[in-house]
Amino acid sequence: MTSLVLVRHGQSQWNLENRFTGWVDVGLTALGVREAKKAGKLVAKAGVEFDIAFTSYQRRAIKTLWLSLEAAEQFHVPVTKDWHLNERHYGGLTGLNKQETRDKHGDEQVHIWRRSFDVPPPQIDTKSEFHPSHDPKYKQIDPKELPTGESLKITCERVLPYFKDQIVPFIKANNNVLISAHGNSLRAILKELFDVADKDIPGFEFPTGNPLLIEFEEGSLNITSAKYLDKKRAKELPEVRAV
Repeated sequence: MTSLVLVRHGQSQWNLENRFTGWVDVGLTALGVREAKKAGKLVAKAGVEFDIAFTSYQRRAIKTLWLSLEAAEQFHVPVTKDWHLNERHYGGLTGLNKQETRDKHGDEQVHIWRRSFDVPPPQIDTKSEFHPSHDPKYKQIDPKELPTGESLKITCERVLPYFKDQIVPFIKANNNVLISAHGNSLRAILKELFDVADKDIPGFEFPTGNPLLIEFEEGSLNITSAKYLDKKRAKELPEVRAV
């Protein structure tokens, strides 16, 4: 049996403030730190020993990864960071309070931006402090590759080639893998693994700091089981496909 654990970062400061975060590099709250540590303890209790871990370029996911590995007493596990696992870029919505945005644009429009599969938000202005070209983390990346406002569809198009090329080979080689990332980058992976329809995937939520343990038949991506390790905070999962 081969294991993949997907964990959304613990609560961030802008989660707490109800703001569109996306690529802004905010930190964890005290609750988020506790969630990350608990995630590691749950993984240890489940008996999963990792061979490799992956995360994004964003501190909330990176710190969640380190805290989880430390709590699981697996601090030695090699880690790869890559911007393709970053959160969805919320474009011109970045930094805005979600309720204030609803008041300004209406519930229906904000729902479309947040929960449709293929409707992107307004693009972010190049002069905005939140434009990724102003962040030194991305100075080695061609500015033309940097997103300026992504739908979930566009996020999938960024995340999935990386997942298939760089992570899936480890799973098929029977390595246990941990991915610490974000709600929407993890949705992309969930969509791929469970073959979720475009119209359905926006409805699946990842609770912060709750590890999702997916087990596969050796040497394949045939899923044998999937469950959240914190049952009290579990969310609905797609049905496991018959193999």
